[in-house]
Amino acid sequence: MRLEIGLSPCPNDTFTFHGLLTGAVQVEGAEAQLVLADVQELNAGLVAGRFDVAKASTAAALRLAPDTVFLRSGAALGFGVGPLLLAAPGRAQSLGPRGLLPADARVLCPGEHTTAHLLYRLFHTGEGRVEQVPFHTILPALARGEADFGICIHEGRFTWQRYQLEFVQDLGAAWERHASSPLPLGGILARRRLGHTLQLAVERAIRASLDHARAHPAEAFTTMRQHAQELEDEALWKHVELYVNAWTRDLGTEGSEALRRIASCARVSGWIRDDAPGIEVLAD
Repeated sequence: MRLEIGLSPCPNDTFTFHGLLTGAVQVEGAEAQLVLADVQELNAGLVAGRFDVAKASTAAALRLAPDTVFLRSGAALGFGVGPLLLAAPGRAQSLGPRGLLPADARVLCPGEHTTAHLLYRLFHTGEGRVEQVPFHTILPALARGEADFGICIHEGRFTWQRYQLEFVQDLGAAWERHASSPLPLGGILARRRLGHTLQLAVERAIRASLDHARAHPAEAFTTMRQHAQELEDEALWKHVELYVNAWTRDLGTEGSEALRRIASCARVSGWIRDDAPGIEVLAD
């Protein structure tokens, strides 16, 4: 069977999928075609019915729960990994009491279905005028004064200061305080129609691919560098150290609980209906 598997070009994904990208690891019983795309392209593609398996934001996974299962390997989950809310130079002084954003402020967000957007909805409901743009355009746009505020994700956590921007809030830290839980940014979704046996085969392949990268870091670095978005070598490894952890190899009980907690908050915020199903983690 031919599988179309989507992942992002971010270093944590290209590191995790190094074995699969280079052919050192195969999916048992299937021929995997790997496609690299921006996180919002992956989310939108899954919503539109594309991809058999793909990396997705947890916010998108909540809306895709009826049609997908969440694999235990390949997730991005942890403490200190969340999106940052930033201001253009000189714009932070426009914040109101308790850090409220002005109603007419232009706020750039990295995609309708991203977890960054969900977190903004949770902690800044009704504030500003939100516009969805590709994540890599947000920091330069803020630096040019084309918007008032923006949410940076991925490598933006390591590069935003070079743009002379102003820090407003760590949305991930806000989540950690609110939920007493690591933040589940995203993970690998597999279509239910694939069946349990093939879903497990993909999950095992991702885990083996990650193990291969850890055993061959120099080769994995070459793969990351091939797809990196203007990151210096040190920043590449910082990205991996931050986003690739024990939960990436196996979501475990704590990871599953984090997904349950964010689903509960998403219902309260109106992101999903009160009667919407939660995310189902693939069983053994």
